[in-house]
Formats: sequence, structure tokens, C-alpha cells
Amino acid sequence: MNRTFWITALVAFINALSLTILIPVLYLYGRQFGLNDFQTSLLFSIYAIAQFFATPIIGKLSDRFGRKPLLIISLAGTVIANLIAGTATTASILFIARFLDGITGGNASVAQAIISDVTTPADRAKGFGIFGAAFGLGFVLGPAISLFAQQISLGAAFLVSGAIAFIALLITLFFLPETLQHKAERSHNIFDLGLENLIKGLTIPRVSILLIINFFIGTTFTIFTYAFQPYFLHVLNQDNRALTMMFFMFGVLGVIMQTWGVSVLNRKFNLVNILLFALFIRSLSFVLMSIWANITYFVIVSILFSLFNSLVQPMINTLISLNSNSQDQGTVMGINSSYLSISNAIGPVIAGLMVNQADPTTYRYPLYLAGVLTSIVLVFAIVTRRRYAAIVNE
Repeated sequence: MNRTFWITALVAFINALSLTILIPVLYLYGRQFGLNDFQTSLLFSIYAIAQFFATPIIGKLSDRFGRKPLLIISLAGTVIANLIAGTATTASILFIARFLDGITGGNASVAQAIISDVTTPADRAKGFGIFGAAFGLGFVLGPAISLFAQQISLGAAFLVSGAIAFIALLITLFFLPETLQHKAERSHNIFDLGLENLIKGLTIPRVSILLIINFFIGTTFTIFTYAFQPYFLHVLNQDNRALTMMFFMFGVLGVIMQTWGVSVLNRKFNLVNILLFALFIRSLSFVLMSIWANITYFVIVSILFSLFNSLVQPMINTLISLNSNSQDQGTVMGINSSYLSISNAIGPVIAGLMVNQADPTTYRYPLYLAGVLTSIVLVFAIVTRRRYAAIVNE
């Protein structure tokens, strides 16, 4: 792995740090503005919907103009959006800030395209594993920083997040070189921004199946992500400090699996089998989590979930990259992030509609649903595996 790869991994880590500072506070911050559970779910969704439309545009532009300028724009948007959110005085301003962060939030897909640019096909699984681990390391330190920021106020967490994103912006500006060797042909139509690729993505051989799988993976995960917090707080009767520590644990286990775990498993098993087994453990964990409302039991199941769930996205990203042409990596990764974003918009809304604040036991229902849907995704991935695994065996 060369210097550019490690700089990109560093930017990914800092970006993840910025993001994960917000995860433990967003639900409570929304409630602070008087939003109910469903309205709070829309804070998650508006960000994801904006990303859905923005990421294919950013991905395609990065294929035309280079990775670096688009990464700079994306990080700058995050900085500004978090400063607005941290100083918001009304729920409307908070929603505007979340939308702005989403509409410029293509930094992950551009960083993934850089990883594809600077790694060989043979090293790509390892590269995405390290990239995922860098992101996971952000999940380790982000909640810890969030916990300190929350001592000031929930809004302070957004300000700290914006300051950290600014560091990633400076590193990108001064240290990250351009990695795109062959720029895509510039379109004569200024409105050709890649939105049509949201449809065309479903016609790309091999990649289309992976996009569908990732869409449903994202939906089930964000059903869990949203429902997990009120379940932990209201059913298990834990506080925000304990919630933040749970995110810290998820991050630690994710780093272990995405560094050491991916390397070990990739030597013994192919990418598809790792993905399928990880999905199986994930679906089982979702169902088991809320069967017994006991904190010790919940933590044990969460450990099992976190270990194997952290393998899913690196395997999906690697398979998509290996099944894509080198000159289209930015576009394809942008499409992938876009589908993942719209799934992230759908999941919280589904969870928000299923729960009833007056009946805390309803917070179990989204977790059960996430388990059932993940099982369906697993079956679909098994049935279609020959259509997206062929390139790995060539």
C-alpha cells in the first residue's frame, strides 16, 4: 500500500470520527427540539435522501475532474453543515443543516474510488478492509469524543464534528495527490450529471445484483440503527453514557475484524462466502437481540453482531470494485453510495412508523423486522451469487 492509500485511509478515519461523534446524539438532539420519534427519524432520512441524489453526481464528476476537488467540496459541505446544526435555534434550521450535509456528502464514495485507483485487484479486498478499519477506528474514538462534547451540550457535539471534518479538509488540500490517471470524457451537456446512472446501475452486469443486495442491506441496518437507540434507552433503561459506550464497543470490534479478521478470512475463504456467512450472523443477531430485555444478554448478542456485521460492507465494496471497469470506479462507487443512501432514508422511517412512544415494547418490532428482512437478503444473495462472483474466480 502506497503513501496515497494511507493518506486516504487517514482522511476516512477523520471523516468517520466526525460522523460518529453525531450518531449517539442525533436522536436526543432531535428530541431536544420537541420532535417525536417519527419526526426524529426524518432527521436521519433527509440526510440520506440528499445523499441519494448527490452521490452519483459527485461520483461522476470525480471521474471527469478528478477525485481531489470533489473530495474537497464534500468535506467543506460537512464542515459548514455541522456548524449550522450545532448553532441551530429551531428544528427547521436543524433539518436544513442535515440536508446540506447530505447534498455534499459524497466523501465516502470518492474516497472508495481513490482506494480503487491505487490498489491492484489482488490487493483490493485487503485495501477495502483497511479502509473499513480506518472508518471503524473512527467508531472507536468518535463516541468517546462525543461523550466529552455532550458534557457541554448536544449542540457542541456538532461543532466538534465540524472542526474535525475541517482537519480532514486541510489534509486533503495539502497532502492528498490526484489519483485519477485517465479522466472520463467531458460531456457536452452540462445537465449530464450522472442521475441517469441510478437507473443504468441496475443494468450493469454483475454490479446490478450487488447494488440491489447493498440497498436491502442498508435498509435493514438503518432500521436497526434507529430502533437500537430508543430500545437501549427506554426498554433496557440505560442512559446516554451507556449508549455512547455501546458505540465505542462496536467500533473496537469493527477495527479488529476489518484489519486482522479480513486478512485471515480472505486467505481461507472467498469473498462471497465471507459475505454470506456475515449476513447469516447478522440476521440471527437482529432476531435474538430483543427476545430478552436484559442488558447483559443484549451486550453479548451485540458483540456477536458487531464482529460479523463489520465484514459486510468491505466485502460488498470489494466485489463491486472488482466487477467494475477501472475508468468507471468513481461513477460506480457513487451509484453504490447513492443506493445505500436511499436505503438509509427508508430504514429510519420504517422503524419510526412501527414504534409507539406510549408503549416501549414496540421498540422491539423494528429489530425483529430487520432480522427477517436480512434473512430474505441472504437467500437472494445465495441464489444470485454466480452472477456477481464470476469475476472473483477468473
